[in-house]
Amino acid sequence: MPPSAGLDSERLSRRRIGAEVLIVLGLSLGQSGVYAVMNLIRRLLATEKLGDQTADLNVSQAANATLDLIYQLLGITFGLMPVALALFLLTPRFRQSFKILGLDRTRPGRDLAFGAGLAALIGIPGLGLYAIGRVLGLSAEVVASALTTHWWTIPILILAALKNAILEEVVIVGYLVTRLEQLRWGPIAIIATSSLIRGSYHLYQGPAMALGNVVMGIVFSLWFLRTRRVGPLIAAHTILDVVAFVGYALIPTAWLNF
Repeated sequence: MPPSAGLDSERLSRRRIGAEVLIVLGLSLGQSGVYAVMNLIRRLLATEKLGDQTADLNVSQAANATLDLIYQLLGITFGLMPVALALFLLTPRFRQSFKILGLDRTRPGRDLAFGAGLAALIGIPGLGLYAIGRVLGLSAEVVASALTTHWWTIPILILAALKNAILEEVVIVGYLVTRLEQLRWGPIAIIATSSLIRGSYHLYQGPAMALGNVVMGIVFSLWFLRTRRVGPLIAAHTILDVVAFVGYALIPTAWLNF
């Protein structure tokens, strides 16, 4: 085989990986980022100031409690399909993909402990940034749970938090970082890309929250580059979202209107 054939094969492989990355992002968080940018533009063009607007998360999908529960479960299930796609494209064998991303069960205790530490590292400054953003009018009021109260509200909020964590950390950190390394990107470009995409799909909450998520993306990307384990990132993200979602749902309405 002539030397040029090997080079052509390598270029084709890299083009294929590049196209694959664009497709995965276009079907998941990249698409969310584009819509979030449009959402922010719409908010800025509204007569109401950004700081006076609200961003509702985890909203009810139906007036009927049973139908609402079914819709919530469907949303969580289908929301994880991009994760399945990314894992399948990484290697056709899911077990091997889990191993590549550090999603094995070899050290669950350590992963959870590191996750709790990362949650504290990100969460406490994040609350401060949100407060500053609200004061400066650079963030909408984030309503972390707009679900009608039912017996299943708290379990669904926990599942939603876990779904968000798995989707974001597997796709935007584990899968994306691995693929960009295969495309021979440098660490700085990889970290910047992963972090900016993370920030982009949070723009619907306002620039302040997007900036906070960019910082979170930098920390998480660095962690994965050094440890090759997504498990602690999923744990950290789940903890952050459970505290936000469930905490908001349990706070008395009178306190929220204070």
